[in-house]
Amino acid sequence: MRSVDALIVGGGPAGSTCAWKLRQAGLDVLVLDKAAFPRLKLCAGWVTPRALQDLELAPADYPHGLLTFDTLRLHWGPLSIRHASRQYSIRRWEFDEFLLRRSGVDVVEHNVREIHEDGGEFIIDGRFRARYLLGAGGTSCPVYRTLFRARNPRDGALQAATLEHEFKYDWQDPECHLWFFGDGLPGYAWYVPKAGGHVNIGLGGMAGKLGRGERKLRDYWELFTRRLSKLGLVRACTGSPKGYSYYLRGRVDRVRVGNALLTGDAAGLATRDMCEGIGPAIESGLRAARAIADDAVYTLADIAPLSGQGFVSRALERRFAGSSLAV
Repeated sequence: MRSVDALIVGGGPAGSTCAWKLRQAGLDVLVLDKAAFPRLKLCAGWVTPRALQDLELAPADYPHGLLTFDTLRLHWGPLSIRHASRQYSIRRWEFDEFLLRRSGVDVVEHNVREIHEDGGEFIIDGRFRARYLLGAGGTSCPVYRTLFRARNPRDGALQAATLEHEFKYDWQDPECHLWFFGDGLPGYAWYVPKAGGHVNIGLGGMAGKLGRGERKLRDYWELFTRRLSKLGLVRACTGSPKGYSYYLRGRVDRVRVGNALLTGDAAGLATRDMCEGIGPAIESGLRAARAIADDAVYTLADIAPLSGQGFVSRALERRFAGSSLAV
C-alpha cells in the first residue's frame, strides 16, 4: 500500500493547485484521477486575471494557446452591449495538463470506489493511505459522495445543466459573445473563440426550470446553432454536443470533516451570475493547501459568489439562483 501525506482525488485546477502548493511546502502528495491527462474536459474555458495571478502565471508565460478579451459582448433580448471585463480563453485539455504537470507531483490513473478511515488516516480502495484527503473530483467527486453528502446535501435549485461543443473552426469574429435567456432558455449561451483556430459554443440553464419547461436542452441547442449560422459566427457545427451538470454557489459551511476537505465543483463553487468555476476552484485549492500545510482555518465562505459587481451581476444572480446568497 502506498502511503503519502496528502491524497488528492481529481487533477483539475483545484486539485493541481493544491498539489502544487503542498509540494512547495515539502509534503509528499499523490493525485488520483479516473482519466489520463491530457484529457477532454468540457468547459467554455475562460479564465480571469485574478485566477492567473493566483496561479503566479503571467499570460506571456503560459506555453499554450491563450486569447485575451478586453470586453465581453453581452446580448439580452434586443439589447447588445460591450461589457468591459478582461478575460482569457484557454483550451481546458491543455490548461489542466499544464497545471498538473507543473505541480510536480505523482499522478496515478485510478477510479476511486471505496474510502474509509483507519487510525486517523484515509484508505482508498486498499491501495493508498494518507493523513489528508482532498476532494477535487468535480460534481461526482467520490470524496463528497462518501464523506459529505449526508452532512452537506446539495440544493437542487442551484443545479445547472449544459451542452457544449469545442471544435476546429476558422473563426472570423474574435469577440466572446454571451446570450442571456434567448428563446426562453433559463440560462445563457456562449461563443468563445480559442487560439489555434478552435471555437467553443455551448449553452446552459438551471436544471429545475428546464425540467418544468416544454423545451429541453437539445431543443435550445438547435435554436442556438441556427442563430450562430444566421449571424455568420459558426456556419457549420461539426460533431455533437456533450452535456454535464454542476452546482452554483450555495452553502459552504460543511467543506471540511476532520482531515478531509472539499474544493472546486465538489464544493459547489461556481459563481451565481456567470456560472464560472475555474477561478473559485483555484482559490479553494490554495486555501486547502494552507489549511493542510500551515494548519490554517479552512473556509470558503468569503470566496466571492459573483464573477462581477454591479447591476448586471445582481440581475443575473436573481435569474439563476433566485435570490442573493445568504451568508
